Amino acid sequence: MTLQHRLRLGLRHLGIDLARYPASDPMWGVVQLLNHFAIDCVIDVGANDGGFASTIRRLGYRGRIVSVEPLTAPFKVLAARAATHPDWEVVQVALGDEDRDIVINVAGNAAASSSVLPMLDAHATAAPESRYVGTETVRQRRLDGLLPEFGVSKQHPAFLKLDVQGYEAAVLDGAANLLEAGAIVGLQMELSLVPLYDGAITYREALERVELLGMELMGLIPGFSDPRSGRLLQADAVFFAEQTTHLASRVGHENGA
Repeated sequence: MTLQHRLRLGLRHLGIDLARYPASDPMWGVVQLLNHFAIDCVIDVGANDGGFASTIRRLGYRGRIVSVEPLTAPFKVLAARAATHPDWEVVQVALGDEDRDIVINVAGNAAASSSVLPMLDAHATAAPESRYVGTETVRQRRLDGLLPEFGVSKQHPAFLKLDVQGYEAAVLDGAANLLEAGAIVGLQMELSLVPLYDGAITYREALERVELLGMELMGLIPGFSDPRSGRLLQADAVFFAEQTTHLASRVGHENGA
């Protein structure tokens, strides 16, 4: 038995475990996929205070990031974090299927579970700290109009990460032209395994919709669970377009991989 193994067993008696970094980080697989498919632009929708962007940076993603967050309090933190990174841009706006003003319900867990949609009891009971504590009126835009302003096109495609708490269908509807044109070649979105927001897309509907977009499921990241039963309530799914997969395979073969 190696010294490392002995140390790990000893720490487990104290409720502590040792794991290899960065492979132990759930987001490591996402960064591997971004790098494998040579993604150089990530659109971080529902960025909150910038946790997702900071994590993929720390794990080795070196491309451009455009973070989108509508709520004032988390956006201030996001903007401050992004200010020190030249390839990290931020914009304060909500995203959906039409350009208009909307009201967002602000969640008590530092706004992480905020949504346009009403929260259901299954969510509030499993995570009481996420209950709504107020509202904020914000401007909403379609991705079809916003992303070309940041240079996203078929010639310069992007990976789209969605953290919009049940509002995924509206955001995807607002990106229909970009998706059809092949300007979005990868997608990360939450799948609710049980209904968590009133009117939200189900995980089955989400999988069917992404499949119709010609994207393949590449990864799953467990989200939050009901602490009473241990039941998984939400997970993040990562998809890439089939043509991107085939292109990466061809490039790898040509390079002798």
